[in-house]
Amino acid sequence: MASSSFVDYVKIYLRSGQGGPGSHHYHRSKGNPRGGPDGGDGGRGGHIIIKGNQQLWTMLHLRYTKHIIAGDGESGSKSLMTGACGVDRIIEVPLGTVVRDPETGEIECEVTAHNEEHIIVPGGRGGLGNDHFKTSTNQAPRFAQPGEPFIECWKIFELKILADVGLVGFPNAGKSTLLSVLSAAKPEIADYPFTTLRPNLGIVAYYDDKSFVMADIPGIIEGAHEGKGLGVRFLRHIERNSVLLFMIPADSKDIKKEYKILLNELKQFNPELLNKGRLLAISKCDMLDEEMMLMLKKELPRIPTVFISSHTNIGLKQLKDMIWTQLNA
Repeated sequence: MASSSFVDYVKIYLRSGQGGPGSHHYHRSKGNPRGGPDGGDGGRGGHIIIKGNQQLWTMLHLRYTKHIIAGDGESGSKSLMTGACGVDRIIEVPLGTVVRDPETGEIECEVTAHNEEHIIVPGGRGGLGNDHFKTSTNQAPRFAQPGEPFIECWKIFELKILADVGLVGFPNAGKSTLLSVLSAAKPEIADYPFTTLRPNLGIVAYYDDKSFVMADIPGIIEGAHEGKGLGVRFLRHIERNSVLLFMIPADSKDIKKEYKILLNELKQFNPELLNKGRLLAISKCDMLDEEMMLMLKKELPRIPTVFISSHTNIGLKQLKDMIWTQLNA
């Protein structure tokens, strides 16, 4: 699938429906030519509703949707008949979507379950008919309530991928290759930086029909939290991962330094990311012999580490065991 098909950010103008006005009708019949008020209430204006859909993984269907407007409520009528409610507009989104206020950046709601719904812009209430306003001293009120006005606003829809494990590393660290070997995912793989321009998800099979979801996040570079490289556009996808798997290739000039840079980028973006479980995989280790591995181990950060090769399958079983243990800790 082309990278242009992955859309994780849209800004849309939303307008709920206006409430219908109440009726100020009076009952009139051959046997009762001066009947009392019988005006019905106006109908509620349509809501704007967000709904989770587990079949979606991108907001591509919303890319060119700039305006969503709900229906207005209808007027009340005689015989205390309430007007029809305005048509609700339901926006289906992938799981992991958050809705933000564009002015404050505040998260207003998030969708994490299939068919989960939130009213993000409520419709105006219908006005009361004149029947509600009759009293002992005013038995024929000549007025009714107008419906409440619609609400219009802009909202930001932002997708944060739901995955158990997020792959974190510099470009060309072997993240996409690992995902393609451990799962059925087929990310684009090439020997140059920024091959991955969108997150890729894969389901990794474990023992006894157990599995976990792994996400390949586009490579981070120093200064990513300030917008350098692919910037913060993809850093937010890491926020929902339970475990962060740092990947640094064996031919790195300084593994500990690279790890510290990656950790600092996450800290600068969101300090809470440091509370997540962390593992370190030294990739491309098929170029190392046992003696070189022993030398490298002395210089590694003090977190659970495994040497792996996606081409020769070295250490992949141990890696899956470590991930499963961390997920169930």
